[in-house]
Amino acid sequence: MTEAFHFTLTDEEKIYLKDLVRLSITSRLTPGHGPDDPPAPPTDKLRERLGAFVTLSLDGRLRGCIGHIQGAGPLFRTVWDMAQAAAFQDPRFPPLTAGEFARLEVEISILSPITACPDPEQVEVGRHGLLMRRGYQSGLLLPQVPVEWGWDRLKFLGQTCLKAGLPADAWKAEGTDIYWFEAEVF
Repeated sequence: MTEAFHFTLTDEEKIYLKDLVRLSITSRLTPGHGPDDPPAPPTDKLRERLGAFVTLSLDGRLRGCIGHIQGAGPLFRTVWDMAQAAAFQDPRFPPLTAGEFARLEVEISILSPITACPDPEQVEVGRHGLLMRRGYQSGLLLPQVPVEWGWDRLKFLGQTCLKAGLPADAWKAEGTDIYWFEAEVF
C-alpha cells in the first residue's frame, strides 16, 4: 500500500494557485494585460518540485487538461505553465477564447511522487491515480477520473490502458508497467 500523500495546502496557497491559473491564462489571452511570469508565491511550500495538472471545464464539460507527472521546477511555475498549456495547447480542443474565459471552471491536482504499483489489487478508486506504460505507449488518469465516471477498480485499470492506446486488459500482461500516485485536488 502506498503511504498517504501528506502534502497539503493552506487556503491561502490554494487561492494563490487558483488566481495564478487565471492570471496565467489572462496574460496569454490579452497580451500586455498581465505579467509574463508568475508572481512570487506566498510560501516556500509552493516552490517544491511536484507534478501538477490543471483541468479546465466549461459548462461542466472538459475544456482542457495538461500537466506534468513529475516536478521539473517549482510548483508555482509548473501550475503557471500548465494553465496556459491546458487553455491553448491541449490537442483535443481549439485554443480558449476570451468569451469562454469568464465561464471557465478550474481544478488543480498536485501529484505525489509516482512509484511502481506493487499489486493492482491494492489500487483504490478515488485515492490513486494510475500511469500505464508499455514500450513507448503510456497513459495517465488522475484519481478523480474514475470517481467522476463511476468506475470500479477493474474498469479504472482498463480505461488507463485504453488511454495509453493499449488493449483494456494490457494491465494484466507482462511488459506493462503500472505506476500509481496520490493527489491533492482542489
